[in-house]
Amino acid sequence: MGYSVGQVAGFAGVTVRTLHHYDEIGLLQPGERSRAGHRRYGDEDLDRLQQILFYRELGFPLDEVAALLDDPDADPREHLRRQHDLLTARIEKLQRMAAAVEHAMEARKMGINLTPEEKFEVFGDFDPDDYEEEVRERWGHTDAYQASQRAAASYTKEDWRRLREGFDAIHQKMADLLAQGVAADSEAAMDVAEEHRRFISGGYYDCTYEMHTGLGEMYVADERFTATYEAIRPGLAVYMRDAMLANAVRHT
Repeated sequence: MGYSVGQVAGFAGVTVRTLHHYDEIGLLQPGERSRAGHRRYGDEDLDRLQQILFYRELGFPLDEVAALLDDPDADPREHLRRQHDLLTARIEKLQRMAAAVEHAMEARKMGINLTPEEKFEVFGDFDPDDYEEEVRERWGHTDAYQASQRAAASYTKEDWRRLREGFDAIHQKMADLLAQGVAADSEAAMDVAEEHRRFISGGYYDCTYEMHTGLGEMYVADERFTATYEAIRPGLAVYMRDAMLANAVRHT
């Protein structure tokens, strides 16, 4: 005798009123009736309801759902492929949204809670949010990353400005040495590299020589970092990397 409207409502997680409405507009008319005239839903009706609820979840209006389900030329296999494509696209969109929310949460946790105007004032064209996800993927499991989070969580706008000015000063020292033709493995260049490493250790995390040389490699391998240093002086990214490596070798 099939299932009653109340049973189907329970199965599908919808209200009885919703099923009555679907019946009234011809979207889902139960294939059976009891002797008393009550609606009775069979297996085919339940299959159709499942399709309806799927499209509704994706935001399709009821009239479009009806058109999709009642197309006489529709291939059931093609219909399933279409549903799979739609569902995959929905999953990808939700994953991007979740990643964006997580990114925002991490940025807030990191203490980078500046307004766009303040962020531009402190960082200029460099936006730390652009690197946060990659930094977390590479080093999120390390003690250094956790230490940097704890330090940054307490920083004010003035703290960020002080750190930015400190880095700018060190980068300019390196650029000046490069302009003067001083070798990257010279004492002068290695001393500035050491100053750079100690500045990171004082402001963010304990930057070991191994980590410092890894940063130097990233300055060259990652085009975003390369562009930042090349804007200061052409060739600075490679010069920085070589000086940081030479300094590490000097201290081993």
